[in-house]
Amino acid sequence: MLQRRHLTLGLLAASAALALTACGQAADNAKKAPIAPDQALATVAAEGKGFTVGASMAARTVYVLFDPQCPHCGHLWQAAEPLLGKARFVWMPVAFIGPKSLPQGAALLQAAQPQETMNAHEQSLLSGAGGIGASSSIPDEIEAAIKTNTELLNRLGAESVPFIVAKSASGQPVLQAGAMDTAALAALLGL
Repeated sequence: MLQRRHLTLGLLAASAALALTACGQAADNAKKAPIAPDQALATVAAEGKGFTVGASMAARTVYVLFDPQCPHCGHLWQAAEPLLGKARFVWMPVAFIGPKSLPQGAALLQAAQPQETMNAHEQSLLSGAGGIGASSSIPDEIEAAIKTNTELLNRLGAESVPFIVAKSASGQPVLQAGAMDTAALAALLGL
């Protein structure tokens, strides 16, 4: 009985730790087949849509699925900034946290200067102001892209954002949920 209690407490502690570094979504039965870890990078690159920041000619590309209403995603955005000279980051909005997620994701995808727009959005979100204002009138192709990104997140088996899809320096798949500081992100990616 004591062992079971320790196991239960350990699982609760692990769940609480994840809750502190990521925004979760309700379980959703994906319509398409799950994506195997060794196929994640190629599938996300081929099917997802996002905006690119960082070194455009970098050998390493890091995909980040994020919800515009997720403060943990904002923290990861800030942690990635010092690494922009070493890798190319593709930020792919998903929509599941709230009614602002889809319009804000659409505004970010359509921004003439997405990095500056994302900086303003995350600063507003993290200060408690809710992020950038966004029109509820969303072009069909942009809405479809965000829905596809959300479906990709589900097919990857992710239950929270931010969710990173990349390859390590040794070429192994990197699939990681949650925010982290710059040093931990650099170590995870081998940068």
